[in-house]
Amino acid sequence: MILHINGEPRTLAETESGQLTLSALIESLNMKSDRVAVELNRDIVARDHWPQTSLKDGDRLEIVHFVGGGSWLYPALF
Repeated sequence: MILHINGEPRTLAETESGQLTLSALIESLNMKSDRVAVELNRDIVARDHWPQTSLKDGDRLEIVHFVGGGSWLYPALF
């Protein structure tokens, strides 16, 4: 599966179930979910919806994380 994360294409392995959720993606990227905001295909996804949000080949994500005490947003680097 190819996802576009912060403008860069990334190839990710399929999971056993064939479904990759937004929660699983954030975990696989070793990001702390309480410090991350995610936009999926131009829509912000509420954190409590991440476990049931399935990702599809070609999805576009913008992932930002909070730094410096949480007052600034900084693009996640990949």
